[in-house]
Amino acid sequence: MAENTENTGRAAAWREDLRKALTAKERTAIPRTAMPTLDPAYRITCNEEVNQGLSEEQAVLEATRCLDCPNPTCVEGCPVNIAIPDFVKNIQRGDFGEAAAVLRRTSALPAVCGRVCPQEKQCESKCIYNKMKKEPVAIGYLERFAADKEIALHKAPEKPTNPNGIRVAVAGSGPAGLSFAGEMAKLGFQVDVFEALHEIGGVLKYGIPEFRLPNSIVDNQLDSLRALGVRFHKDTIIGKTLSYHDLLEQGFKGIFVASGAGLPRFMGIPGENFTGILSSNEYLTRINLMGAGRPGHDTPAPAGHRVAVVGGGNTAMDSVRTARRMGAEKVMLIYRRSESEMPARLEEVRHAKEEGVEFITLANPVEYLGDERGHVRAVRVQRMELGEPDASGRRSPRPIPGAIDEIEIDLAVVSIGVSPNPLIPNSIAGLEVTNKGTIATDEHLQSSIPAIYAGGDIVRGGATVILAMSDGRRAAQEMAKKLLADEKA
Repeated sequence: MAENTENTGRAAAWREDLRKALTAKERTAIPRTAMPTLDPAYRITCNEEVNQGLSEEQAVLEATRCLDCPNPTCVEGCPVNIAIPDFVKNIQRGDFGEAAAVLRRTSALPAVCGRVCPQEKQCESKCIYNKMKKEPVAIGYLERFAADKEIALHKAPEKPTNPNGIRVAVAGSGPAGLSFAGEMAKLGFQVDVFEALHEIGGVLKYGIPEFRLPNSIVDNQLDSLRALGVRFHKDTIIGKTLSYHDLLEQGFKGIFVASGAGLPRFMGIPGENFTGILSSNEYLTRINLMGAGRPGHDTPAPAGHRVAVVGGGNTAMDSVRTARRMGAEKVMLIYRRSESEMPARLEEVRHAKEEGVEFITLANPVEYLGDERGHVRAVRVQRMELGEPDASGRRSPRPIPGAIDEIEIDLAVVSIGVSPNPLIPNSIAGLEVTNKGTIATDEHLQSSIPAIYAGGDIVRGGATVILAMSDGRRAAQEMAKKLLADEKA
C-alpha cells in the first residue's frame, strides 16, 4: 500500500512539473502519441481489440500538447459539442474522473465514440495544429482513455432526481436511439427502448466487429443508461410486435424512431445471385451477432479462401478484416476510385493493409461468373480512371475502354451502402417519407405526426455513429421542450 501511494505521488508530481515547465512552443514540439496495437500476425488469429489504449503517461503527455486555445475550434467539429479542452485539460492534470464527467455531459457513449468516431474528419480536423502543419491532438485517443478510466473505476451515473412521469418510447437501440434515451432520462423522462433483435446495441453490436469495438464496452455503456432508469426490450419489432397505436395506448406521449438503415444495396450486375455473394450487412451480422464460425453457434459461417469485398467505407474495412480472421488465404478490397478518395478512416485502411489485405483500386465489378454448382468462381472488373470531380467533390471514375480483368474468388461481400429500414414508415399511416425512403422531418427532427420524432440513418440514409448520436441528443431536447410545454398547458 505504501509503495502504491509513493508511486501515485511521484506520478502526480511528474504531471505538475510537466504542466508548469512547458511553454506553448515546447508543447508544439511534442510528437503526437501513437496508439499501441496488437501485432498484425497475432491479431488476425483472434477477435481481440486491436487498439490497446494509452497508458496514463501517454495520455497525460498527449493532453499536454493541447494549447488550450481561447477559441477552441475543435468543439465546432464535434457533432455533440463535447467541451474538448475541458476534458483534455483534466487528463493533463491527472483528474481522469472529472475528464469522464465532462464527456458524460453531452455524450451517452463516450467509450464507443472514442473508438469508432472519425475524429480525423471532425474535431481533430479543426485542431489549431493543422494550421501549423503538425499532427492534431489525438482527441479520440484521449476520449477513449477517459471513458475507459471511468469503466475501470466502476463509476455509473446517478439516477436523475427530477422524474416528471412522462413516458417516451424509442424504436431501435443503435447510437441514435441510445443517445436519445440517455438525454431524455437525464431530463427526467421514463424511457423505454424497443429493439427488434435479440441483442441491445443495434449496429454497435451487429455491424462493428469486436476487434474494433468489444461487446463488453457496448454492454458497459448500456449499463450506464440502465443506471439512469432506461428500460430495454428485446425481440420487439415496432410496426409488427407493437404498433404505433399500441404505444399510444400504453401511455407513451412521444416516440423517437431510430430504426436505422439496415436494407442492403447491391449493384444489379449479371451473376449477382450466385451462391457466395452476400451483403456486408448479412456477412457481419452472421459473424458479429450470431456467432457464425464459433464453437457453440449453429449459424453457418460464410467462409472463403479467396474473398473480394466491394466498397471503400468503414464497413468494407470491417468486412475485409473480418474475412482475414475467418481464415481466408487471400482477401481483396475492390474500389472504383483511388485510395485517397476512400471514405474509410485512415486508421482502418492502415490496419487492413497491416493484416495482409490487397487493395485493388480504380476497379469496378461488372459481372460475376459461377461454376457448375451455381457458386461464384470469379469477378470481372472494369479498370477505371479518374475524371472531373462530381457533386461530392471527388473525381468521378470513368471506365478505360477494353480494360477488363477477371479475378478468381469464392466469396464476395458487397459493401456499397444501405437503404433505410422501410418497416416503420410503411406501418404508420400519415407518416411522410422522402423519395429515398427516409422519414421526412423538420428542423426540430419532428415528423409529419407530432408525437413522432426521428433521427440517425432512418432520416439521413446512412451516416456515422456520432452524427446519429447528435440527432438523438437534439431530438431529445426538442421533444422534451414540446412535451413539457404540453404538460403545463
